[in-house]
Amino acid sequence: MIIAMYDRVTTRQVHRGRLLTVEVLSFTDPQGRLIEREVVRHPGAVLIVPRLKENRLVLLRNQRVAVNECLWELPAGTLEPGEEPAEAARRELAQETGYQAGTIFKLGEFYTSPGFCDELIEVFVARDLRFVGQQLDAGEEIDVRVMEQAEALAMVDDGRIRDAKTIAGLLMWARLPPGTVA
Repeated sequence: MIIAMYDRVTTRQVHRGRLLTVEVLSFTDPQGRLIEREVVRHPGAVLIVPRLKENRLVLLRNQRVAVNECLWELPAGTLEPGEEPAEAARRELAQETGYQAGTIFKLGEFYTSPGFCDELIEVFVARDLRFVGQQLDAGEEIDVRVMEQAEALAMVDDGRIRDAKTIAGLLMWARLPPGTVA
């Protein structure tokens, strides 16, 4: 039996950072056992599939301190307080890639790691791109590369793309029904 919600969940905050909060949730399961779970609270994020003509797209090489690697990624970013996701997508696209979107539409959404984190990423496709120049934040080291959809998907298949949000976004975009304007 799957229990959708537990009664009398107590929450204790154990860390509050600039971006994330960590809470310990305590509750009793159906067998009466006390259960504690650590949960990372995240404000949400956006992921952008920047589409150029003829199924070409913009990918990034992004230095990631947490894994000490330079990863292939789609542009993405965290929502600012009160910011609409579509506006965050436009902002992050311009900052990271230097491209401004003429049109943008929501493709879908997904939770990154719901076993311990509530981060929800909303995925957008950006079209009618115009280059305006990168505006990187301090500490960002991002190289921009334009490639064919087939090459990006081959990079997923052979393991060169290892970033989960990028894999999800590419597969969501690649699996759109034929004739979809994306």
